[in-house]
Amino acid sequence: MQRHYYISDNLKDLERVESELEANGIDHEQIHVLSECDADVEHYRLHDVSSVMKRDMVHSGMIGFTIGLTLAALVILVAWYGGWTASAAGWIPFIFLAIALFGFSVWEGSLFGIQTPNAVVKRFQVTLDEGKHVFFVDVKPPQEPILASVVAHHPMLRMAGTGQATPDWAEGLQHRLHQFRKMM
Repeated sequence: MQRHYYISDNLKDLERVESELEANGIDHEQIHVLSECDADVEHYRLHDVSSVMKRDMVHSGMIGFTIGLTLAALVILVAWYGGWTASAAGWIPFIFLAIALFGFSVWEGSLFGIQTPNAVVKRFQVTLDEGKHVFFVDVKPPQEPILASVVAHHPMLRMAGTGQATPDWAEGLQHRLHQFRKMM
């Protein structure tokens, strides 16, 4: 999948674009609007980017996960190679230390991520500060002509580049979750 970015200052036009894309088979979960004016985006019933996804929590949390896993493995290996597990205490203190280091690392990584804007937000921060909106669509190769056709009818959209999209499996999971919520 590939992500296509567009810039616009007209939310009404973006609402029409989103409706046309959905009518032509592009799922709601593939379409997002990034804006500093969240209330206006919600008013037009556009699929906005959640506040959690505007922060770098997931990426930083994954870095914390990796560091924590490494530290936990290091504690277990040092305890084992050092022969410290043969004492009366056994493995228990080292397992608890490994779990504590792992949890702390993930927590710290996520806390750091809360303070850091997401890479997409950083990329378009100047545009967002000007009061414009970033409209982006994740499309599969067969959907490229659909997107091109719809965008061609909306001259107010300005192409702002492409990038890596949400993985297929994650988009599919979001779509199934959305369908499940509709049924409830």
